[in-house]
Amino acid sequence: MTVVLEKDTPWRWRIKPTGAMRVPGVIFASESLLPDLARDRAIEQVMKVATLPGIVVASYAMPDVHWGYGFPIGGVAATDVDAGGVVSPGGVGFDISCGVRLLTSPFQRDDVQPLLPRVMDELSRAVPKGMGPGSTWTSMDRRVLDRVLAQGVRFAVAEGHGTERDLVRCEDGGVLVGADPAVVGDRAKTRGLRQLGSLGSGNHFLEVQVVDRIIDPAAAAAFDLRLGQICVMIHSGSRGLGHQICTDELKTVEKAMADLHISVPDRQLACVPVKSAAGQRYLSAMAAAGNFGRTNRQMLGQAVRSVFARTVGEGRLDLLYDVSHNMATLETHVVDGRPMSLCVHRKGATRALPPGHRDLPPDLRPTGQPVLVPGSMGTASYVLVGSATGDAFHSTCHGAGRTMSRTQARKRISGSELRRQLAAMDVAVRAGSDRGLTEEAPFSYKDVDAVVDTVERAGLARRVARLVPVGVVKG
Repeated sequence: MTVVLEKDTPWRWRIKPTGAMRVPGVIFASESLLPDLARDRAIEQVMKVATLPGIVVASYAMPDVHWGYGFPIGGVAATDVDAGGVVSPGGVGFDISCGVRLLTSPFQRDDVQPLLPRVMDELSRAVPKGMGPGSTWTSMDRRVLDRVLAQGVRFAVAEGHGTERDLVRCEDGGVLVGADPAVVGDRAKTRGLRQLGSLGSGNHFLEVQVVDRIIDPAAAAAFDLRLGQICVMIHSGSRGLGHQICTDELKTVEKAMADLHISVPDRQLACVPVKSAAGQRYLSAMAAAGNFGRTNRQMLGQAVRSVFARTVGEGRLDLLYDVSHNMATLETHVVDGRPMSLCVHRKGATRALPPGHRDLPPDLRPTGQPVLVPGSMGTASYVLVGSATGDAFHSTCHGAGRTMSRTQARKRISGSELRRQLAAMDVAVRAGSDRGLTEEAPFSYKDVDAVVDTVERAGLARRVARLVPVGVVKG
């Protein structure tokens, strides 16, 4: 496909509709962050997403955009539910409800630094990691799993795994309505039984971090963030259960799509109308995976609290926020001057709700939604806040974004050398394998400082605080 980018602003680029495109493509990026059109097919994917039935306004790409399955990672697209708009599993991805949560502590860096080796050893032991099974919910069975799939974090808290604040500060109150465990296949449930409360592998991590810069003092105070404060960031998703649900539902969607005579330029963009039986089934299964993913992070957070209680003497770590970045949600937005019911796909992108939004908890409504943007291992992460401009359906980036494949990263550096480099940066690492470590080397990602700078200049979200890691647990 021929790609012609037109510059709207230094931070926003446009692709005029050509061929089967129904809407333009819009890429939020500085010139230095634009994907290499010769090597990265992400922009081509932006154009193909623009052909989806019912798509409105634009096919968007965030500054961390890179190639993915069907949709680019960092892609956002919304379809008109009442006009035959579709839902596409490729617009969510295989790791449904993968996301990030941030726990704030009452400790400063000097309180924890002398104890850090023990803290990291205990976290490494307490948190199951890697590709295989492992769970911190030890009493799991099919009945309990179905309750998790239906009720999410609400059920976990009712069972003693957390606090009421955890529900308030989790997206959607910790539970996605419409989830139906009955549409989740046996294979997916079997995988989920052994993995609730586990980190996984790939770019998932658990980091002990320090707030090293306050950028917006008023928002930081509202979020209870202080300079030098110890926080814990957790990045994980729905593990094998979510992957299996996506695999299973893609088969259902592809069959229904053929029956409905829907054509798309890439089979990875398989889609069906939201209001179709297959569309409703996918959304129900996706919501169940979303409830599992959020409960997975809840259980990881509980493990962190237990470790801090044993090692530092205080396990009261408060949840600042938990946000997913692989979801399709039904939302109302104003399009062409009128409210419209939309199915908003965010793949490798997060919601960034503005001040005053009705879906925010009352104590966050005056400030706006906390947005959590993890960096690559050994580099900074950010807390941002939703902007009042609300572009791209109140969406923003989800991380730094890969520039190099995992295979390329492994060839560039050894595990021992990367450990040495991180140690020189005063970052304590606990990893399940050297392979998993090298695949996530910092140089394989974009510069997160440049990404969030672009996000802010484009008006998608505003920086609040910068955090740097002092300890990393990797799968």
